Amino acid sequence: MTVLERLGHEVVFPAEQTCCGQMHINTGYQRAALPLIRRYVDTFEPYELIVAPSGSCVGSIGHQHAMVARRHHDEDLAQRAQAVAARTYELSQLLVDVLGVEDVGAHYPHRVTYHPTCHSLRLLAVGDRPLRLLRRVSGIDLVPLPDADVCCGFGGTFAVKNADTSTAMLADKMRNVLATRAEVCTAGDSSCLMHIGGGLSRLRAGVKTVHLAEILASTAGAGQGAPAAVSR
Repeated sequence: MTVLERLGHEVVFPAEQTCCGQMHINTGYQRAALPLIRRYVDTFEPYELIVAPSGSCVGSIGHQHAMVARRHHDEDLAQRAQAVAARTYELSQLLVDVLGVEDVGAHYPHRVTYHPTCHSLRLLAVGDRPLRLLRRVSGIDLVPLPDADVCCGFGGTFAVKNADTSTAMLADKMRNVLATRAEVCTAGDSSCLMHIGGGLSRLRAGVKTVHLAEILASTAGAGQGAPAAVSR
C-alpha cells in the first residue's frame, strides 16, 4: 500500500477478504474451496485493479478459480472469476506492465540477492520484472543468486509430506544464498521467505529474508493515479 500510495494511487484493503483457496485446491478439497472463490470474487469484483504481493496466490486465482467453479457446474461463478482474475496482478506485474513504473523512489542501502519463486516464475512468467524494480532502488547492492530458478523446497504441504526432500532442497538454496554474501534475501512470496528464513535463522547465518514489497516501500513520497484494491 505504501508503494502504490507513494505513486499516487488510491488503495483499499477490503476487510471482507480471506484466503484465496489455493491450499484447499492443492490438497484436493476443491468443493471446500468454492466458498472462498466466491468470496474472493464478491469482495474484489467492484475494483478496477487488484494486486497481491504473492505470485502463488495470483497464480491460483488465474489458473484455478474458474476451473474449480466449472468442475462443480457453476458457470456463472466461473465467468465472474475469470473476469476478476484478469484484473488481478502480482505486485511487480502491476508496477511494470500496468503502471509502467520501474523506479518507485525506494532507497535500501544493503547487499541483496533475489530468489524467484516457483509460481511467479512458472505460472505467472514474471521474468525479470522484480529485478528491474530492484535495480532502480537507490543504495542497493544487488547480487545474482546462483541456481536462482531452482525451487527452495517449500511447496506448501510438500514441505510437510516430504520433509526430508524439502530440507535437502532448502540446504541447496541456503548454500547459494550464503555464497552471495548478501545481507538480505528477497522474494515475491512470503511462504518461500518463511521457509528460507527459517533455515537461515537456525543456522544463525545473519542473513535476513525481506519481501520485495518491503524493499520497494523503504522510502516515502507522493503522487497521483487510478484506484486499486489490495489482496493478501
